[in-house]
Amino acid sequence: MAEGALVALQARLQHSFTDARLLQRALTHRSFSADHNERLEFLGDSVLSLAVSHLLYERLSELPEGDLSRVRANLVKQDTLHQLALKLQLSPLLRLGDGEARSGGPNRPSILADALEALIGAVYLDAGYGAAQTVVRRLYEAVEITPRMEAAAKDPKTELQEWLQGHKMKLPVYRVSGTLGAAHKQTFDVECEVPELGLTERGIGGSRRAGEQAAAAAMLIRLKARGTKST
Repeated sequence: MAEGALVALQARLQHSFTDARLLQRALTHRSFSADHNERLEFLGDSVLSLAVSHLLYERLSELPEGDLSRVRANLVKQDTLHQLALKLQLSPLLRLGDGEARSGGPNRPSILADALEALIGAVYLDAGYGAAQTVVRRLYEAVEITPRMEAAAKDPKTELQEWLQGHKMKLPVYRVSGTLGAAHKQTFDVECEVPELGLTERGIGGSRRAGEQAAAAAMLIRLKARGTKST
């Protein structure tokens, strides 16, 4: 990858990496190398959620917890992250295996959204939470954040989380139990567990995120079949 392209990306982020290896890894898909970005994505997902939660706590101080959760779900969903990644011009910088690159990987929303989360995780490891929070705030400067976002449709993970919180239960646990297919066309087999109810459901998707949503949807169906309506 051209050094100049990475320098330009850091300028857009307004963060200069001390450890350039973290930046390279954040842009590396599992189809390209064993040293890929999935662990950074896992970390970045949590950092992003905290930073966005803090942002909403400040900007929408009149909203109750449940409504804040729905607004946050809009801001961290794949479609939003995909658009932010496009604005950062991440597509040409992604390191993908030949098969993934030929099959449209550089423009695939799930890959771009995951790379953005990995990038946030990389900034966190490189310079701490304060630097990552600053990057997140800059990314969302052009995003309109209003209470009206609370009316947006809930995705299965958000709906399940709200149901559990409404019943004073802990959040569900998601685990990747296996992957299938070639590196550039993998599907993820994900388990969703609600420990307090002793329930586990599975879902399959073309990305970890999609697998989690499918597993959450299956769990909601099971909960409703037990005769308890979700909120």
